[in-house]
Amino acid sequence: MNDVASPAGTPAADPDLLYSADEEALRAAVRALFADRGAPATVLAGLESAAAHDTGLWRALATDIGAAGLLVPEKFGGAGASAREAAVVLEEAGRCVAPVPYLTSAVIAVTALLGCDRGREEVAAPLAALAAGGSVGVLAVPWTTAPGGVSAGAVRAAADGTLTGRVTSVADAAGAALLLVPAQGPDGPALYAVEAAADGVRTGSVTPLDLTRPLGHLTFDGARGTLLASGERARTAVDGALLAGAGLLASEQLGVAEWCLAETVRYTAERTQFGRPVGSFQALKHRMAALWLEVASARAAARNAADALATDSPDAPVAVAVAQAYCAPVAVRAAQECVQLHGGIGMTWEHPAHLFLKRAKSDELALGSPGRHREALAGLVGLDAP
Repeated sequence: MNDVASPAGTPAADPDLLYSADEEALRAAVRALFADRGAPATVLAGLESAAAHDTGLWRALATDIGAAGLLVPEKFGGAGASAREAAVVLEEAGRCVAPVPYLTSAVIAVTALLGCDRGREEVAAPLAALAAGGSVGVLAVPWTTAPGGVSAGAVRAAADGTLTGRVTSVADAAGAALLLVPAQGPDGPALYAVEAAADGVRTGSVTPLDLTRPLGHLTFDGARGTLLASGERARTAVDGALLAGAGLLASEQLGVAEWCLAETVRYTAERTQFGRPVGSFQALKHRMAALWLEVASARAAARNAADALATDSPDAPVAVAVAQAYCAPVAVRAAQECVQLHGGIGMTWEHPAHLFLKRAKSDELALGSPGRHREALAGLVGLDAP
């Protein structure tokens, strides 16, 4: 990527993958919040409730810290920050599998709105509401949808703006107040805003693998929608939102992998067998050292994707495809090793290792599988798909 020339003919600058002082300060605040209110025991207890997400934790993160508005310009009540800061929040969310709709609302839904005409009140009002953290929005597409993979045919829009159709497996749909619905309108693809409580909208529950990120089936039966964008602008807004979501999902996967590695190292240093810590056995040393190298590489890939999105780099699709193709399997391996090297205790409900394994496996399929992103990467760089 360093040899790619800029429009002015000069070599593109190397991406800065280090964390700035402001990013570290944000990390400290978010980590302190999650340590206080998002401990594994708290997350486990919340799984047995009927709540769509931890509303108290979400309010503290979104409103008190102001994380919900990081990507929103200041004129709409946001912080005017970038994907790099949002990536820091998602790293910390991944480290405790936080049951909050940050990725779906503050990243994907917000980015979709930013891709529309912000000068229109129909766009500016929901954007400000999401930035304030008082409202949760979701993009009504299946959670497995990869960038560029939206089919607007699932929902049809009539000339009067009423929507009909069904969308399955929408992440965080149960707790959302605002639905951003890609639809096939009379004149082509369009993006509509629909109130989740409106007449003609039904949300059906589904039991997901990852209970910390609920899924729901959305049915629209003559629901009234507000047109946000149409034609190519609607398609670009949705694709941009999915690209940002996939790129920053890598940071969440990094957080999952980091927690699993750190917890495994801690446990194997304390667990003794034959009079010595099991972590001192050479076979386990090699496994954890290999995992450390993979996590370090995942950090570089995730940071590169976040930086490319933050700088609106033309290489962003490549950076995102690389990050997802690499980080998703690393998070799964880290979680699997965590469960196995904890022995019998790692298989119990009381130990949080299963939460991280379920989040890692769910994230592996979210917003495009690693194989789907490898195929996309091959197409972007002009190679045959693997």
